[in-house]
Amino acid sequence: MDLGLQDKVYVVTGATRGLGFATARELLADGAQVVISGRTKEAVETAANALGAPGRVLGVAADNADPGAAAQLVHAAVNEFGRLDGVLVSVGGPAAGTVLETTEAQWQSAFESVVLGALRIARTAAASLTEGGVIAFVLSTSVRQPVPGLGISNGLRPGLAMAAKSLADELGPRGIRVLGLLPGRIATDRLRELDALSGDPEAARARAAATIPLGRYGTPEEFGKVAAFALSPAASYLTGVMIPVDGGALRAL
Repeated sequence: MDLGLQDKVYVVTGATRGLGFATARELLADGAQVVISGRTKEAVETAANALGAPGRVLGVAADNADPGAAAQLVHAAVNEFGRLDGVLVSVGGPAAGTVLETTEAQWQSAFESVVLGALRIARTAAASLTEGGVIAFVLSTSVRQPVPGLGISNGLRPGLAMAAKSLADELGPRGIRVLGLLPGRIATDRLRELDALSGDPEAARARAAATIPLGRYGTPEEFGKVAAFALSPAASYLTGVMIPVDGGALRAL
């Protein structure tokens, strides 16, 4: 299938590793041009070099929680590549811990990046997108059911998902799509860190894999392919939806 990505321009935040990096790689593989962002200049430069697409990838050091990051990223895309066709808003997962254990400062910090930062990027991008544009949020299966030990994610992700649904209604008349991606247990550094909190990461992984119908963790590449399709013109009638990428782990429809 031709995804129609040739010469399209996307911003992918949180793309120095994990799900954002995997998505950027798939977009580039199908001919898109990509602006990737991360918190440090060193990490961004390393990721841009690893993607191996000189002239089609631009790395920008930007923190989603920074009020100036949204305009910086949109400007970089338009200035470097002449247009903006879509954005994937991906942020690092908030601190682990139960609702009772996590501090108010941790909640505040997570809200600034996970919710406010994400919405700021989406709203800024929306002002530059034209018909056929797309905004996608990397959320979590915690949108639909709580993940044990991730109280902050359980609290914030569903709210952002509903904001995305509202944006889909607001931007639909302009031909701009908005959707969310709900990764389950994808084998990223973040998930390895969470498994390690148990004290026996291999046992934790085995227990978790046993609850997944496909019997294993997903790979970042598998997530990246779904994200690239959802961002592409091939998914032009897909909006207002939350797409699980979880091996069947969610038990709800």
